Amino acid sequence: MNAPFPVTRERLLHSLYEAAELEHVLMCTYLYACFSLRDGEAEGLSPDEAAAVARWRGTMLGVAIEEMGHLVAVWNITAALGGAPRFGRANFPLDAGYLPAGVGVKLAPFGPAVLQHFIHLERPEGSPEPDGESFQPDFRYVRETHKPRITPMSIDYDTVGEFYETLAADLRAFVARLGEAAAFCGDPLLQLSPAEIDLAGAKPVICSKTALEAFTAIVQQGEGAPKEAEDSHFQKFCAIRGELEALTAANPQFKPAFPAAVNPVLRPPARREGRVWLENEEAAAAVDLANTAYALMLRLIAFSYSVARPQPEKALAVDLALGLMRAVTALAEHAARLPAGPSNPGCNAGMSFVALRDAAALPAGPSARRFFVERFGELADAASSMADTYAAPRTAKAARQLAELAKRARRDFESEVAITPPSAPAAKPDGDASAIPVPTMADGVESIEGKDLTLLYDGKKCIHARFCVTGAPNVFLANVKGPWIAPDAISAERLVEIAHACPSGAIRYRRKDDRPDETKPPVNLITLREGGPYAVRADLRLDGESGKFRATLCRCGASKNKPYCDGSHHDAGFAASGEPPTGEAAMLEVRDGALAIDPQADGPLQVRGNLEITSGTGRVVARVVHAQLCRCGASNTKPFCDGSHARVGFRS
Repeated sequence: MNAPFPVTRERLLHSLYEAAELEHVLMCTYLYACFSLRDGEAEGLSPDEAAAVARWRGTMLGVAIEEMGHLVAVWNITAALGGAPRFGRANFPLDAGYLPAGVGVKLAPFGPAVLQHFIHLERPEGSPEPDGESFQPDFRYVRETHKPRITPMSIDYDTVGEFYETLAADLRAFVARLGEAAAFCGDPLLQLSPAEIDLAGAKPVICSKTALEAFTAIVQQGEGAPKEAEDSHFQKFCAIRGELEALTAANPQFKPAFPAAVNPVLRPPARREGRVWLENEEAAAAVDLANTAYALMLRLIAFSYSVARPQPEKALAVDLALGLMRAVTALAEHAARLPAGPSNPGCNAGMSFVALRDAAALPAGPSARRFFVERFGELADAASSMADTYAAPRTAKAARQLAELAKRARRDFESEVAITPPSAPAAKPDGDASAIPVPTMADGVESIEGKDLTLLYDGKKCIHARFCVTGAPNVFLANVKGPWIAPDAISAERLVEIAHACPSGAIRYRRKDDRPDETKPPVNLITLREGGPYAVRADLRLDGESGKFRATLCRCGASKNKPYCDGSHHDAGFAASGEPPTGEAAMLEVRDGALAIDPQADGPLQVRGNLEITSGTGRVVARVVHAQLCRCGASNTKPFCDGSHARVGFRS
């Protein structure tokens, strides 16, 4: 048995599981350091320091998001080979030998040593960058990799780039032996794609070419990227190091981060060395809730890999997982600002990212839906209780976000949205066809009975576009007191045209003859009104409510009737172009279908479905299948969200 065994599927999956754990723990360590950063002058920074720290936060969050993209790429390759992606990992700290030979990984707050550790982890092959102080392992562990074994064995490697090079070589050998079709036997519809998540790594893997391209992108973007690659993680961390050194030289007392714990734990650990027990109950409660939301996020993403596209539950699980990450951020930042407890004076708390014992996907079906609805409800209740007990802006924000997520999970996982049946027709007016009937009111909507149709008017949604009073002045009588709509003054067909022209959906109708009511449009459209709202025409599922095809949604942030526009953009002096430049505009394979628009708590409009975004003149701005649209009015990338809602303190 001196000849090496051929590369097997089991061996490839074993290596991909290690790759997933590697990307996963790197993402957590970057987020932990990011959560520890101070926020602005109110937390002791000078204006220049505050600006620099804000840049570092943005850069590190961007790197963490790219690590998430790497993780999705690894999961997709695993699924393409017929395996179940790996979502679990070991808890922090990780001893040497568990991942790269000689490298230990732990949670620690931002600082020079942590930054040097990140640079060392992301270093290109041949780089002399050492590990950060206190991160160097107590001993050098070398994996034995030379003996032929049929049991999968982890390989030895000095850099992450070297690891992926070996993994790519093994994949080539495996495909050469079995052939493309046999090698990539997994269902591609189980993978995550741009239809579910906006990450560079979310590209379906169907062959060795697409798999190897994913490995190359991971190496070039971050781990093992060439030194000359300016946008690599290595170079980004080196740039932060240069700024940190300059600011520290100018102010030796500069402390960009809170002294968050190194490897916080929620109960007295069996091994106390290198760990901090969180005795402060407020801090422990915040970390407990953050850990629970993080664990549920992993379960949701794992579940998404068990559901084949295009089932709506796949995208729903991903959306809810991403929403949980926003709540995790608020809770983790709160914990980093609280003392750890009396046993560790001068030390703050921090999120511990406790891993579930098993994060494998729940079986798709009613039991999984019930689990998710229950767990979101438990999270929302705990967050509400915490916000009441420990009044703090970040805990209140997390409570609002979790309440919104629980509402959506209950709505979309548990039941179908029922469309309210039409109410019984009111009595028809007597006399002349132009007589003005008295409307009836239900849920804020006026019903005006005509001979051939019932006209519906929702005044709270009206944005006074005036297509009604200018297109049918004999029907819609401006500036009169009392009843003002005479539906029989013109033909039903002409009145239907006027209703369809109403951009806000304030005017709708129900036919009484054998003609159909309004039908869904052939193309889902959102038009950007100059200095005004989003005008939507689509088969809408707005915050779970279906049965409507037109709406105007606030994008200035000032409406008192969110998510709808109420005209507040005029008084607020809102300025936003209706003619932004054209971005990604590749033709969609399907242009209609349900368009789900879910307002995020204190955040953007989460849009999912086939959609064309057009300028006020009808030019295509973008064609997307999912997007986050700004509704705070502050984004610098309108109509898309750039995170400015957090900066301006937007409240929904």
